[in-house]
Amino acid sequence: MHAGLFRMCLAVALAGLAAIANAQSWPTRTVRIVIPYAAGGGVDGAARLVANHLSQTLGQNFVVDAKPGGATVIGTNAVAHAAPDGYTLLFTGSSTMSVLPLVHPTALPFDPLKDFEPIGMVSRMPFFLVTSSSQPYRGLADLMADARAKPGQLAFASNGIGSMVHLGIARLTQSAAVDMIHVPYPGFAPALTDVVAGRVAMTMADLAPIKGQLDAGAVKPLAVSSAGRSHFLPDVPTLAEAGYPGTEFEIWLALFAPAGTPQPVIDTIGKAMRGYLGSPEAREAYGRLGHEADASDGPSVRQRIVNEQKAFAPVAAAAGLARKQ
Repeated sequence: MHAGLFRMCLAVALAGLAAIANAQSWPTRTVRIVIPYAAGGGVDGAARLVANHLSQTLGQNFVVDAKPGGATVIGTNAVAHAAPDGYTLLFTGSSTMSVLPLVHPTALPFDPLKDFEPIGMVSRMPFFLVTSSSQPYRGLADLMADARAKPGQLAFASNGIGSMVHLGIARLTQSAAVDMIHVPYPGFAPALTDVVAGRVAMTMADLAPIKGQLDAGAVKPLAVSSAGRSHFLPDVPTLAEAGYPGTEFEIWLALFAPAGTPQPVIDTIGKAMRGYLGSPEAREAYGRLGHEADASDGPSVRQRIVNEQKAFAPVAAAAGLARKQ
């Protein structure tokens, strides 16, 4: 073998051995879990639960680092270009990985499927379609019938243009062949205020922002967005049961590492996470947030992203949200 080629091969082999050795000794210092949202919200709470468990299990600090901005682009991009050494992770979900690539007005500086390695699911949040308790609708069919009879007159609220709520309801109205006005709000609180007042006919939200209004009797749930009924409100029918199969969706959160992170590191984190998320302790802790703990592995997360991008691409196009190529 030529001496130069031999030295090159030796260098590659040594680098590989060094990477394996480093992965086997990981973690030796603090690990950052970046959330591309503001601190203090539901995502922050969900991230801290798993961070606390990983800290206890793996013997190093796992700290949650909020980097909001740019519709989650800033924090997500920071992790995409971080060193793939296991010390910078990303905690985000469907809005970033499945929806953002379809609706962002410009090309993203990262690719959700190429630039990240999913470690595992953490939690899922079913969304409940609610209307004001003062409305006469006994079920979703009644609301859709009213919208069909009044094309372009009834409105639905979302927590922002291009959000999962926006696309989820757009998918429903397209399936039901009804024309409703979309009214985006800067968050769930103002959207729910107008739903309760009857200024908009409906919205969708997870349990956390609607629980107070539900308990007060100000809103009534007509359907849940998940494929099966939610144990939080087991009497609420699914969208399929309400007459609109194929329109179900869930918001989910998962942990990701930059692509190229050593597999032993991915496996170590994944094993620790799944052991926790499958426990009664995790189910209770996430239940208090209105989430359902989910111990699905990394490949399941990747397949979910692929499936959701495929399902929502035509919805985004029909709603005029798809980015122009």
